[in-house]
Amino acid sequence: MITRCLAAALALSIAMPATAQDNPMRDSPTWTDLQADVIGEMTPLAADGMFRVETPARAQDAGTVPIRIVQTDPAMAVTAATVVVDENPAPVAGTFTFGQDMLPLDFELRVRVNQYSNVRVLAKTPNGLAMDGGYVKASGGCSAPATRDPEMAKVDMGQMKLRQFEPLDHNRREAQIMIRHPNYSGLQRDQLTQLFIPAHFLSEIEVSQGDTPLFSMEGGISISENPVFRFIYTDNGEDALVVTATDTEGNIWRNVLPKSGS
Repeated sequence: MITRCLAAALALSIAMPATAQDNPMRDSPTWTDLQADVIGEMTPLAADGMFRVETPARAQDAGTVPIRIVQTDPAMAVTAATVVVDENPAPVAGTFTFGQDMLPLDFELRVRVNQYSNVRVLAKTPNGLAMDGGYVKASGGCSAPATRDPEMAKVDMGQMKLRQFEPLDHNRREAQIMIRHPNYSGLQRDQLTQLFIPAHFLSEIEVSQGDTPLFSMEGGISISENPVFRFIYTDNGEDALVVTATDTEGNIWRNVLPKSGS
């Protein structure tokens, strides 16, 4: 069985994050102001014993900060999660729902971090809403220049790639999906004209095995350029994963990604 550490070495340059215990969240007046808008009047439970969130203490790249959510109690199913970067211009990075085949959850995504900030996950569990996260030292992620010229980025926008790793125990597999999209935040400048590039990002993503949902996302500008999602799931025998992505300009891409071709 390939361990998580070995599998991470095969990833697309995702650095292994520190655990949230190494860089715990700090008191945040910003979160005090945000909390009612994000979760209403609820007071989230501590995630202790149910799940943990792993973040880097200091990000190597503020535009692609890895966030990993790991369910630590098999009985405490994490069926939905909201990822919040407190100090970002649009703090809610994404809201995710997870199907039965994703449980117990082990899910990683990349976000932008605009300045030193708590990155928190508010997860739906059988015990109610629970929260965990970490404090990330990073800056400039939302305004960092895109890696490609805007015209070139249009050429392969919507292209997708599935990568799968060696099977784990009990039909569990680890996979990685990458979607080509500049995910413009609206805060980046065109390097030639120095004008701001209008916000244009993936707003919805759905991933399934045949007709069986794995996960879905409602996202915003804090999701990284060329979004990458790495996750463990139970293989139900379908030949492919189906990915549907929609962006804020109404473009819709639907790709069937064969498991055997990854």
